[in-house]
Amino acid sequence: MKLLLDFFPIILFFVAFKVWGIYAATAVAIVATVAQIAYLRFKHGKVEPMQWVSLGVIVLFGGATLLTHNDSFIKWLSQYDATLAATLHEHNDSFIKWKPTVLYWLMGGALLVGQLGFGKNLLRSVMGAQLQLPDAIWLKLNWAWTAFFALMGALNLWVAYHFDTDSWVNFKLFGGMGLMVVFVIAQAIYMSRYLPQEEQTADSGGKQP
Repeated sequence: MKLLLDFFPIILFFVAFKVWGIYAATAVAIVATVAQIAYLRFKHGKVEPMQWVSLGVIVLFGGATLLTHNDSFIKWLSQYDATLAATLHEHNDSFIKWKPTVLYWLMGGALLVGQLGFGKNLLRSVMGAQLQLPDAIWLKLNWAWTAFFALMGALNLWVAYHFDTDSWVNFKLFGGMGLMVVFVIAQAIYMSRYLPQEEQTADSGGKQP
C-alpha cells in the first residue's frame, strides 16, 4: 500500500501525459502530490521531510511551467535571468523536466552536507533503528547514495535534453524507477553481509543443535 502511495503521483502523471499532454500531466502531478501529502498527514499524522521537499519542488517547478503569465512577475524575474523569464513566458516544459533532477540533487546534497558539514550520517539517522551495521558500512552506504542521486540527476537532464518529451516521460516512470529498484536490491545484498548473526538465530527460533 505504501509503495503504491509513493508511486501515485508518478503513475497519474504518466497516464495524464499519454492522454492529454505534458501541461495537463503537470497539473495532475501537482494535485496528486498535494492529495498524497494530505492523506499522509490526516491518516498517519506525519509526513516525512523528503515528501515535503518533493511537494515544494513539484509545486514550484510545475507551477512555473503552467501558470507564470503575469507581466509584473516576468519583468521582475528578468532582472535576474532573462532566459528563465523567456522560458516561463513561452510556456516551456523545461521546468517540469528539471523537477526530478532538483529532487535528486537536494537529497544527495543533504547526505553530503550532513556528512561533511555536520559529521552526521543522515542515512543512518533514518534507517539505524531498523538496521544494525558497522560505522564503516554506514559511511560507505551514505557515499553510495550520494553518488547515486548525483548521477540520477545528471541522467535525467541528459534524457530530457537529448530525447523528446514522450521518451523523457517513459524514462521518468520506467527507467528512473527501474534503476532505483536495481540500486536498492544491490544495497540490500551488500548490507546482508554485515547484519548481526543473532538475527539469523532468531529466525531459526533460537534453538541450539
